Amino acid sequence: MKNQHVALRILSYVLALAVPAAAEAGRGKIALTFDDLPALTILNDQPYVNYLNATILRGLKRHHIPATGFVNEGKLDDIDRPQQIAVLREWLDASMDLGNHTFSHESPNKLGAAGYIADIAKGEPVTRALLAARHRRIRWFRHPYLETGTPEAVKREIDTWLRGHSYRIAPVTIDADDWQFAEPYDDAIARRDEPRRKRIRAQYLEYTERMIAWYRHGAHALFGRDISYVMLLHATRLNADCIDDLAAILRRAKLSPVSLEAAMKDPAYRTRDPYAGKDGIEWLERWSMELHKELPWDSYADVPADIQADYNRVDRDR
Repeated sequence: MKNQHVALRILSYVLALAVPAAAEAGRGKIALTFDDLPALTILNDQPYVNYLNATILRGLKRHHIPATGFVNEGKLDDIDRPQQIAVLREWLDASMDLGNHTFSHESPNKLGAAGYIADIAKGEPVTRALLAARHRRIRWFRHPYLETGTPEAVKREIDTWLRGHSYRIAPVTIDADDWQFAEPYDDAIARRDEPRRKRIRAQYLEYTERMIAWYRHGAHALFGRDISYVMLLHATRLNADCIDDLAAILRRAKLSPVSLEAAMKDPAYRTRDPYAGKDGIEWLERWSMELHKELPWDSYADVPADIQADYNRVDRDR
């Protein structure tokens, strides 16, 4: 373990040197968002779900990090509905925000415009009521899989409905594919395989730090500066167990946590999204098409092959 920690510190130092000088000149901003509430887990166990959410929320509060959780209301009946709803209430009690992630986490590619819009509407009643009880309203929508609709007419119909119902799309400008690590991590816990659990955790943190640096390079390639980033995470046991490490990564990167609303005030988010393909891609790639500028793909790193293989053994959903 000692050698592993030394290696991670060395990697962090190298990555810090790789971030453009302009990024190091001042503090950047980042909003954390957590998809798939109440939880993304292969273990349908309510105490497990309760624990991971409580741990995430305690960590966010401890490090003064605001966050937005995106809810799939279809998950509320997966285990114990009253306790699942209580989890959402705890997010609001912790001064976090909640948004809509559709009811069923299906793709517009499968449902079409009308079916997808119906799934968005079906996914809001509980969340809307919890917010209304606090004199707040539901404002944010996040597309499952980041799939926004194809062809262009389908995407346009969905976007028009969202605007007409006072939703704003929550884009993603940092994505470290945490979901690929999270399910093998759950499986390691279930099997009480401690060496595997520790290995997955270490690989996740290393990859996350590397990808944050890459997306910052990408922002500089497109805009010549650090934008206010929006990072995609998921409500998982992995992120619960790593919440202090994630906060430390942000501190090393000199990224100050802000609310999603504050991050979205950055002028970069006024850049048009021209993409209407089947794949779910994040917004820097979309904006690179609009701005006709290349991202630094030669330095992009895929999720480690052993993690991908581990994920495929646990969940063959790709």
